[in-house]
Amino acid sequence: MMTCMIVDDEPLALDLMEDNIKQVPFLRLVKRCKNAYEAMEVLQNEAVDLIFLDIQMPGITGIQFLKSLPSKPMIVFITAYKNYAHEGFELDVLDYLVKPVSFERFLKAANKAHDYARFRAHKPTEQEKEYIFVYAEYNLIKIMVHEICYIEGLKDYIKIYITGSEKAIITRLSMKAMEEQLPAKKFTRTHKSFIIAIDKIKSIRNNRIKLANTEIPLSEHYKEAFFKIVDPKSLL
Repeated sequence: MMTCMIVDDEPLALDLMEDNIKQVPFLRLVKRCKNAYEAMEVLQNEAVDLIFLDIQMPGITGIQFLKSLPSKPMIVFITAYKNYAHEGFELDVLDYLVKPVSFERFLKAANKAHDYARFRAHKPTEQEKEYIFVYAEYNLIKIMVHEICYIEGLKDYIKIYITGSEKAIITRLSMKAMEEQLPAKKFTRTHKSFIIAIDKIKSIRNNRIKLANTEIPLSEHYKEAFFKIVDPKSLL
């Protein structure tokens, strides 16, 4: 069972969302709030897993409210405007619903939240970790560990490069968080901005590591730890 809350200044929208929530067995409505101030009070006393959040509200907007939260539950934006989709992605929201919201579309968002909550609750051991999930473009994407070639860090985002694919998967995640998800025996940090798959290494020369179609820097900071894991003789 997931606890949820609705934050919307339109009474009709609140009624519709409440009715939708009642039809989903794994959702329990904690509170319906007509503005961000009411929502803040609820969060001080209640643990909420998911918030259905309107963007355009008087006083504090949904975006301002979300940015103010120190610990963020899962968020599904609800709005009458389509032009906030990019900002929703930037804020790492789970889904983006455009009013009027059909029950079918609402259920899709609720199921996505349910799947994501189950994913976060399950922490597989390194031995069983054959894949990971990352959240990108309003979707949970399953990535097979053996297909990852390398990861590049870009401020608040990372780019995951998959063997045989020209397009990287971009997700809002720190390098440290990504490193913790990967099997330590199969991946290693070579630079503050790069993690590589050890079995994808082709050669090493002059602090440059050659993978399939690219070269990755090996910084002095990570060099000693790198060569404790990687035996250069094994590449000959």
